[in-house]
Formats: sequence, C-alpha cells, structure tokens
Amino acid sequence: MNQKQETFISVDIETAGPIVSEHSMLTLGACLVYQPEIEFLMTLKPISDQAVDAALKISGLTLQQAQADGLAPEEAMAQFATWIANNLPENATPVFVGLNAPFDWSFVNYYFLKYLGENPFGFAALDIKALFMGATGCSWHDTRSSSIDKQLHPTLEGNHDALCDAKYQAELFRLIYQQELYHRPER
Repeated sequence: MNQKQETFISVDIETAGPIVSEHSMLTLGACLVYQPEIEFLMTLKPISDQAVDAALKISGLTLQQAQADGLAPEEAMAQFATWIANNLPENATPVFVGLNAPFDWSFVNYYFLKYLGENPFGFAALDIKALFMGATGCSWHDTRSSSIDKQLHPTLEGNHDALCDAKYQAELFRLIYQQELYHRPER
C-alpha cells in the first residue's frame, strides 16, 4: 500500500466573533509543525461590520485596523494556499493542526471554499485537545491549554497573536506526540 506523506501545519486565527460567515477572520498564522521557522502570517479585511466586543478584546484587534492593514479575503486565501503548496514535499498531504481545531478550521474552510472554491486541507482537522486526551486519558476539562502546559512544560505560550499561537500549538503537538510514542504499549 502506498501511503502519502503527511505535512502537519499548525494554524491559528483571530476573529471578530464566533459565527462563520457573519463574523470576520481577522488574522491567520501558520507554521510547519516540525519546522516552525517556516511561517505564514496575514491580516484580512473584514467581510462584515459585525463583531463581538469580547472577541476583539481578546485579540486586541479592531475592524478598522483590519480594514486598513488587511488583504482582501480572495488575495489572502490565495497567498495562504500558495504558501501551503510551496511548503509541501511532492505528493504530500497537508494536515491542519489546531488547538480547538474545529473553531479555527471552520473559518479557514469557509474562507477557502467561498473565495477559492477548494480547501487544500480537505474536510478534516487534527485537534490538539483531542490528541492530548487520547494520549493521556485525561478528562475533557483537562484539555485546556493551561492544563496541558502543566503536564508538558512547553517553552512557548499562547498570547492571542495568530502566528505566536500557531508556533505554541506546534510545540504542544510535538510534545504530545513524543509522549504518545513513548507511552505506546509494545505490540
């Protein structure tokens, strides 16, 4: 059986709120999980004027900043798709990795499909929270990043900057995956 090589890409976003298509994705950061120095960061122009104050407060972004500094969504997603393609070995599959991946992936998927017609990641994402739960047998409550940090002691930390968070997530993924391999029973 010929299995494709997988390239794990850590992706983090900051948004103007939680509803895909109503709230805007304002920033997107990404890096290769095993080569985090290979990175991508962009700000996007808002797709609406709808925002949740708490979401903007978390990221420190404003719709006005994003409008002034951001790329049109079509251009932004085209650049991200090109970055993904340029950083994949031949015949490799990109794997979207995120901390609470369903949230981030849903926005990225929507933007790729709406503005480019296809999502290079396909229809699935690898969630670090679920990976940690499976690797450690912990409760769902203990998959918060603060709980994961206490067990794995990463050198980086999340700060709601999309690129910094993508690199932090990449480190968490590597630490969890190493732990899982270490604790895997002999077969």
